[in-house]
Amino acid sequence: MGPLRKNAKEREKLISDDSTVESIIYNLIFNYVKHMVFVMKVEEGPRFQYLFVNEMGLLYAGISEEAIGKSMEDVLPYERYLKIKKAYDRVVILNDSVTYSDQIMFPNGSMGYTESLLTPVRDEHNKIKYIVAVTRDITELVEERNRLINAEQKYRSIVDHTLDGVFTVSLEGKILEVNPSGQLLLGYAEKQMTKRSFFDLIPDAEVQKFIDLFQQTVEAGVALESLDCRLIHSKGYGITTHIKTIPIVINSKIEGVYVITRDISEHAKNAETIKYMAFHDHLTGLYNRRALLNDLEQMIKANKNRGMFALLSIDLDRFKYLNDTLGHLAGDQVLIQVAERLSIFNNDNIKVYRQGGDEFSILFEGSRKEITSLAQKILSLFTKSFYLHYQEYFISPSIGISIYPHDGKNAETIIKNADEALFRVKERGKAHFQFYKTEMNSVGAHIVSLETHLRKALAKDEFMLFYQPQVSLATGKVKSFEALIRWNSKELGMISPANFIPLAEDTGLIIPIGNWVIDTACRQIKKWSELGKKGIKIAINISPKQFLQPKLVETIKESIRKHKIEPSLLEIEITEGAMQDTAETSPILNSLKELGVTISIDDFGTGYSSLNYIKQFPIDVLKIDQSFVRDVINSEKDAAITTTIIHLANSLGIEVVAEGIEEKEQAEFLMRANCHKGQGYLFSRPISATDVEFKIFNGNEEMVIF
Repeated sequence: MGPLRKNAKEREKLISDDSTVESIIYNLIFNYVKHMVFVMKVEEGPRFQYLFVNEMGLLYAGISEEAIGKSMEDVLPYERYLKIKKAYDRVVILNDSVTYSDQIMFPNGSMGYTESLLTPVRDEHNKIKYIVAVTRDITELVEERNRLINAEQKYRSIVDHTLDGVFTVSLEGKILEVNPSGQLLLGYAEKQMTKRSFFDLIPDAEVQKFIDLFQQTVEAGVALESLDCRLIHSKGYGITTHIKTIPIVINSKIEGVYVITRDISEHAKNAETIKYMAFHDHLTGLYNRRALLNDLEQMIKANKNRGMFALLSIDLDRFKYLNDTLGHLAGDQVLIQVAERLSIFNNDNIKVYRQGGDEFSILFEGSRKEITSLAQKILSLFTKSFYLHYQEYFISPSIGISIYPHDGKNAETIIKNADEALFRVKERGKAHFQFYKTEMNSVGAHIVSLETHLRKALAKDEFMLFYQPQVSLATGKVKSFEALIRWNSKELGMISPANFIPLAEDTGLIIPIGNWVIDTACRQIKKWSELGKKGIKIAINISPKQFLQPKLVETIKESIRKHKIEPSLLEIEITEGAMQDTAETSPILNSLKELGVTISIDDFGTGYSSLNYIKQFPIDVLKIDQSFVRDVINSEKDAAITTTIIHLANSLGIEVVAEGIEEKEQAEFLMRANCHKGQGYLFSRPISATDVEFKIFNGNEEMVIF
């Protein structure tokens, strides 16, 4: 076969292939492309002739296949033709692509919006020969845009027409926008205020008060208000305003604050009356409950580093009977007389309050002896009778007393405990006073009982170890567990470690219990090894008290020898608190390292000398505390700290285990950060050794988390 003939056949094949490809492309554009496609031939005039229209174009443009070969003016209604022709004429005039939007009626009778891109196709002389129009349905986009415009206009209408000044303020305090009422309030044009600090509009003496309000709104994400914030008018005089601060939340993130101001200057002359009514009881003139809460908070702040103070909660005995017998008006008169008697104690160290009904309170700064003296004086006051309508009545008070900080370190607890002491007085005959007492007898009896059972728990074989898997974040496989002690008392049932571990520490029982944990863990390693699961590591917690015991290393060594296990399969977890005394810690850790056991720092990052520990001691494993892992997704700081710990450990060749993983996102973050292992409820709760063998050891050489 000659070359010419061979080339001819190849050309025929190529032509045939091209034809097939063109057919496929044509079919795709005609049948499957969801946009409307028009190919128009440009003729003199210019006039535009239909050369190709796909199926969507025929359907939505309302034309038939008979339009192919005809000009636009012959096919379309005249008015529509003129409108569309303008766009095509622009393509010819500009010699470039043109985009235009249109409103059309769809085949289902609904009105919609379209957007068309007209693209010129030129010949070899750069003359426009064809125009390709691609038209897409943008109805949903237009409607969504209109909805946003309407919403914005509604919002602007509210802001622009409200009588309150509305300031849009950045997190740094810069004014971004201000509505007309805000401009009128302060006498500035909007341009004079934008980019200016809102704090500059407040008198120096009151700036910090507003800054505190502003920061609380940003930090807590809640609206707050101030009844009497002063602002400075452009002419220099002050305006008393009621201010609200509202967080601007966008995509769950606070981006700024709306500061809404209302001019209350006209009511300034009544400010003292308003304040008086807010903090005083209208019947007796004494301070009210709101004032008590406010004063308590202030006194707690002032007394954190000095002295103490007492809250005396006073209730009138059998006042309800008197009130019901004589009537409420008479009862009110008695309350007024009681208030007058109690008011004689008002001075710099004593304040008297009426909380409501027949309940009164007294705040007093002084010693316990002085508090006792005050209570006795109050009781003495009531030995004298009360007169009402020439009738003589006797009323006695019951008094409960709580002392800061012994009986509570916040206002709620102090009030609650004073009321609890008052309740005890009422129970025991009334008309006397009592200091609040924690239920030491009942609590002490419980502790004594728990200690008695704890001392017998080892002999009764009531302790057990549960095991929480430590999962390789890269492979999902398990090669190590943390052993966690559980106490199932035959008499008391399951006792939480949070209840018996501190007791064991206090009583010294933690030493024999800790030794039991060491031996049991070694025995379990041996058992699993005999089951064919070699190389399984178990981590045990060593309490600070046990860590400093002289025989700790010898105890661990003896258990390893007794059960004939590889020392490195036993991991000793030590908290940072146990290593504060480096002089004692260093020899113990070095001895453990020589023994061959694995050493890990538990709750890493919560102490003050974490980096120093890594430098000084032979550490193999760091366990990132769950307080960092918990918020690693939502807190940039926790994420940065966690990532830094992991990178630091990796650079030093130290293994990293993250505790408290409960969410898949946390595990994914840690895996991306190259954390080696994870531990937490996402993978498994602590389970018994039997469950480990049944659920995790599946008979394969490798172990995969269930």
